[in-house]
Amino acid sequence: MRIFDPHIHMTSRTTDDYRAMRAAGVRALVEPAFWLGQPRTSPGSFHDYFDTLLGWEPYRAAQYGVRHFCAIALNPKEANDPRCLPVLDDLPRYLVKDNVVAVGEIGFDSMTDAEEHAFTVQLALAREHGLPALVHTPHRDKAAGTARTLEIVRADGIDPTLVAVDHLNEVTAPVVAASGCWMGFSIYPDTKMDPDRMVAILKEHGTRRVLVNSAADWGHSDPLRTHATALAMLDAGFTEDDVDQVLWRNPVEFYGQSGKLVLDDVDRPSDEVLFAGNSIRRGGS
Repeated sequence: MRIFDPHIHMTSRTTDDYRAMRAAGVRALVEPAFWLGQPRTSPGSFHDYFDTLLGWEPYRAAQYGVRHFCAIALNPKEANDPRCLPVLDDLPRYLVKDNVVAVGEIGFDSMTDAEEHAFTVQLALAREHGLPALVHTPHRDKAAGTARTLEIVRADGIDPTLVAVDHLNEVTAPVVAASGCWMGFSIYPDTKMDPDRMVAILKEHGTRRVLVNSAADWGHSDPLRTHATALAMLDAGFTEDDVDQVLWRNPVEFYGQSGKLVLDDVDRPSDEVLFAGNSIRRGGS
């Protein structure tokens, strides 16, 4: 089994998580820019964070045989702080970097005017740079937030196949499916979606244009929820090819639209890990 987690915040995870993810089949991931918990108060703190996503985190992931890509953006929550808004002017110099395969997370947190402004600006940047856009839907008023999200996407004119609308559920999935955008689902232990609910969604909507992620932020989350969803799919009668499509080929197709998704060497034997720059075989010397 091979897994590409299309949305996971590894900055909040440990190196043991990387080891467990590799053992469970995770070979590649995308880490979108997000709120770090402690509010940032200046553009400089964003610059350091973006540099971490482009430098340190891919290096850390490589130690455990996981290919790390990222999405760069001013996240919706911090778009409400006027001290952070100058970051929008700095984004173009990051979006051209090789490892940046999308603009994200963008979208809504509390559905304020400031969030809508940042969303609109960054959606235009995605279109201008030919990059996919990863869109966050609000935790509250999700139906209204998703409807407004799709209105903004249509108004921008970006190709909907370049847009993934994330954190969906049974209520919001149908309208996103009808829009032509990709449907994103975050699988959590207690909140958002769980593996069994995800399986029901797949039975209803099929396996195309669906992205399943673990998100795995600072709260109670699990970076192996993608693997748990794969097992639930198999238990429900989906084939191994179905699992491969949802958990590997779909994210490769979506982020591959960036033209910057390089996945050579990810198919090396699963009993090998890359650690400290050397390929070592478990149980070997």
